[in-house]
Amino acid sequence: MQLADPEVPRVDRHFVLLFAVMLVIGAGNTGLQSVMPAIGRSLGVPDGVIAASFSVSALVWVIAAPFWARRSDRTGRRRMVLLGVAGFSISVLLCAVLLTLGVRGAITPMATIASFIAARVIYGLFGAAAPPAAQAILASRTSRADRTKALTLLASAFGLGTILGPAVAPFFVLPGVGLAGPTYFFALTGFILLAAVWVWLPDDMPGDASYGAATSYPSIGGNLTGASVTAATSERSGATLRWTDPRVLPWTLVGLVMGHAQAMTGQAMGFLVLDRLALPPVAAQQSVGLVLMIGAGAALLVQWGLIPLLNLKPRALVVLGLALAAAGCVLTSWSTSLYGIAMAFGIASAGFGFARPGYTAGSSLAVGPSLQGVVAGQVTSVNGAAFVLGPSIGIGLYQIAKPLPYLVAAALCAVLLVYALRALQPAKT
Repeated sequence: MQLADPEVPRVDRHFVLLFAVMLVIGAGNTGLQSVMPAIGRSLGVPDGVIAASFSVSALVWVIAAPFWARRSDRTGRRRMVLLGVAGFSISVLLCAVLLTLGVRGAITPMATIASFIAARVIYGLFGAAAPPAAQAILASRTSRADRTKALTLLASAFGLGTILGPAVAPFFVLPGVGLAGPTYFFALTGFILLAAVWVWLPDDMPGDASYGAATSYPSIGGNLTGASVTAATSERSGATLRWTDPRVLPWTLVGLVMGHAQAMTGQAMGFLVLDRLALPPVAAQQSVGLVLMIGAGAALLVQWGLIPLLNLKPRALVVLGLALAAAGCVLTSWSTSLYGIAMAFGIASAGFGFARPGYTAGSSLAVGPSLQGVVAGQVTSVNGAAFVLGPSIGIGLYQIAKPLPYLVAAALCAVLLVYALRALQPAKT
């Protein structure tokens, strides 16, 4: 009897490990985002401070991600994956301990949040090291013909994480640790994964032709668009592209404004559910998780199912997406029941799910082959930048009036829709 090739199960195991790395880092962040509105209310901390804590980690991630992507080519990818998973696990564990101490009154609320923000900086700084290294390892183990499909499947782990994080979090709101329970779960998962990577992921030789690309900050509503995959599979060149280049500037403006609208609405959603349903923070957590899960699921259903089925061009995707997002945001601003909020947020998220890939594809098709990696890097930067100020802007508007972030987002999408019809050129195929 001929034995199976011993290399095949090893390759499968390596992919599962890398997929788990992307999944856990994404799910841990969105799971934490889903519980922090309730924790903030329990501590009596202003809503804007909670939003700022995630804005800080997003800013650090945006700065650190390109650095780690370049460094992994020189120092080895396995080392970067270990660094990223370790940074994630330590950060989440620190958050868990600090939040527990704060909820129990062992430290003051402001000391809790100040130290929480410091722990979040660790996540932004080191968590960004793992995704590009995971991409590079997978790319080095696949043929050029299969590389895009393999990296797309790997990148989908972040999108899946945006669903699993808020969905899993309510199950770990447990006696003794309360709302901090999910952070302990994600920290434990991270350390188990760290051990698995240490034992089973082999060393790689830095300097080969395969490389990874900086990945956007994983956030509620920040479902990926494939830009990092394009960057990782494009040939490196010395070509440059100005941000004001007329071929891509209209697409960039759409992506930047639309990204801020999405970040504003996603960050405010946890607070909206708490206030509209008038539930205590612990009791409301399942409702918050359900709404965020439906929103993420709607966006992924669009990107994984409807977009390939409809086969629309980038401009049509943007126009359809902005129309749906505007309608969903208006409905969200009016909704007062769990069903109404969930359905309205799902419509808005589906709209953004159409528009974001349209923006990515339109930017890519606007330039030639030599600039694909450059424009993909710009798309990733724009996607990340939206989650630096967007959450704080959304919560600032929410503190003025609860429907305001959704009405402003709807107005931005409506204006962008008119702009897109006038300024975006149909893709040349």
